[in-house]
Amino acid sequence: MKVWRINVRKQALQIENVPETWQGLGGRGLTARILLDEVNPECDPLGSENKLIFAPGLLVGHRLSSCDRISVGTKSPLTKGIKEANAGGRTGFHLTQLGIKVLIIEGSPTDEGFWVLVINKQGAAFKPAGDLVGKGAYETASRLIEGYGEDPAIALIGPGGEMRLTAAGILNIDKDLVPSRISARGGVGAVMGAKGLKAIVIDASEGEAPPIVDLKTFREAQKEFNKALLEHPQITAYAEYGTAGMAMISNGFGGLPTRNFSSGEFEGADEISGEFLRDLLVERGGKAKTTHACMTGCTIRCSNIFASQDGKEVIVSPLEYETIALMGSNLGISDLDVIAKLNWQVNDLGIDSIEIGAALGVAAEGGAFEFGDGQSALALLEEIRTGSELGKVLGNGAVATGKHLGVDRVPVVKGQAMSAYDPRAIKGTGVTYATSPQGADHTSGLTIRSKVDHLDPEGQVELSRNSQINVAGYDTLGACAFASFGFAAAPETITALLNARYGGEFGEDTLRNLGKETIKLEREFNKRAGFTKEDDRLPAWMKEEPLPPHNAVFDVLEDEMDHIFDDL
Repeated sequence: MKVWRINVRKQALQIENVPETWQGLGGRGLTARILLDEVNPECDPLGSENKLIFAPGLLVGHRLSSCDRISVGTKSPLTKGIKEANAGGRTGFHLTQLGIKVLIIEGSPTDEGFWVLVINKQGAAFKPAGDLVGKGAYETASRLIEGYGEDPAIALIGPGGEMRLTAAGILNIDKDLVPSRISARGGVGAVMGAKGLKAIVIDASEGEAPPIVDLKTFREAQKEFNKALLEHPQITAYAEYGTAGMAMISNGFGGLPTRNFSSGEFEGADEISGEFLRDLLVERGGKAKTTHACMTGCTIRCSNIFASQDGKEVIVSPLEYETIALMGSNLGISDLDVIAKLNWQVNDLGIDSIEIGAALGVAAEGGAFEFGDGQSALALLEEIRTGSELGKVLGNGAVATGKHLGVDRVPVVKGQAMSAYDPRAIKGTGVTYATSPQGADHTSGLTIRSKVDHLDPEGQVELSRNSQINVAGYDTLGACAFASFGFAAAPETITALLNARYGGEFGEDTLRNLGKETIKLEREFNKRAGFTKEDDRLPAWMKEEPLPPHNAVFDVLEDEMDHIFDDL
């Protein structure tokens, strides 16, 4: 495996051996290591000093169920700190088939044009993006597939990334050629836009799978992992209802963001629940699917395909809980068809549905439209597409929207919008929001499934700490969060798979060690960027404003949070 560096100013490729300190890392851990090694933490995130890093996880490349994810790392233009945004789809797998351990995009282009970067076994080439510029993600993907065929992987940006909006993500096509798997958070798409890249086409047709030192042991461990995964009862629930099943769970705990986080309970929760969604998709039939895989080889199939009322037209895929909540209950909207249209629009724009859902909630609070008015919400997304002043404000996220409209209740940490779990009701996740180097991101350490009293501040710091370390480890492996159910049931398979793949370099505590190392690197980057313990805080209003229905505030002790990672 090699390091591939692409300099966008010179439009040149350099292939290097992997430094020793990078060898035992992949995914999120490797992006953190490279950023700390090579990027000035105080640099302009959209300038030439910043780098955009595509790193497959350590287990990527072998069709191991739910373990072919790609991590995209950079200095975030949204948080101004370190950022990793991972996704499913094809990108990670195809990079490994070309022998690429990590793809590093560096420098700044000499002009304002956009390019398509094509990489294959022969090297790299820059092709003018031409009339792809300004096109939405879906049309861009369709045209690229028409030009390059159905076999390559494609990572691309929409108009949001071209405009360098700080809510812009990078979309990866899935096994069905749809650009639906988005490395969404932190403005990674804006960095790709600043590098002058509309898309990256990864043609691995002449490639081959990475070598496995001990294939027999690898296959045995793979079989054991698959068995543990499929036998876990939670996997059946995800296959039936997908992530949308979290809607009623979150609402039941009083933590479902409602009308700009002013309540944790939504009167229309039943109509946006996973159960309602599943029944609706079954009733519509046709192209509507209740279960769907984002990656080839995934046995969980937690995704879905939301179709029109007659089942003949795909509206969006997937419709996930985070979007349902942030663009549904958070906006006072209980119509899944409207939420699906909002979801399609943000996907086509190439922007983060969580950040934009939060920004729209702030906008409604500020009087830009009425809560519950889905058509006005759709019209505001069109403002983003046209690049109007208000559209650019919304496209730059919740903080920018709050400042523009004079709204104080803005649900963010480190400049990034909170995911769909109100931290006053789910306090362990609130600790994660506050203390994660990534900003307010549930994928850094969600605690809602832990069997604790989520309203009790006691023990939440330790709960979050353990979750954050484990998640950082899984992100470094390239494993989906739901693969963790299988690995948790058969933890010995992690070490067995890694040692069989690489040749006996990993010990029993590998997952925890990878997680600790990753968080340690990320925190050091943020420290050098100027972050202090005061950045590890929830908004003051969440400590003072009671959240219905339990009238809870966030009351975990700040001194306790300040020492969460003392012993990494």
